[in-house]
Amino acid sequence: MVRRTEPFRPGRPIVAELSSGAMVVPPSRDRVLLLHEIEEDRWTLPKGHVEPGESLETAALREVAEETGLPPVRLAGEAIEVAYRFFDPRRGCNVHKTVVYFVGVAPIAPLRLERIFDRGEWLPFAEALGRVRYDRDRDVLAAGRRLLEGPAER
Repeated sequence: MVRRTEPFRPGRPIVAELSSGAMVVPPSRDRVLLLHEIEEDRWTLPKGHVEPGESLETAALREVAEETGLPPVRLAGEAIEVAYRFFDPRRGCNVHKTVVYFVGVAPIAPLRLERIFDRGEWLPFAEALGRVRYDRDRDVLAAGRRLLEGPAER
């Protein structure tokens, strides 16, 4: 099996990609939704490519709906922008990916996951921090939590 991502290879060509996603929490804001990606065997947040002409917010809402099947999510603000690099063996090139994450609020409901995921779980923040593999995902969770704990919405 060819992994979808490998370590960055400085001598290979590079392409830029823009994605958008959301750290989804229930109205109680005491949990966060993580999805388990089968091929990479890792827990992640819903996200995906921004389509031409699409806003970051629209892309985040579309990706959450496509990947989770949740009812409409309400965005509560932009949490963080992260960037990282990796090698994509299928395309034979490096990718420099920028992802803008929002905080989204949605009721806990049965999930209808996209085929790339085999399960999703609503986890307390501390458990979610331990479940994700990458520091950048922990950064997203921390930024989203700060946004949620910020000044009350007016």
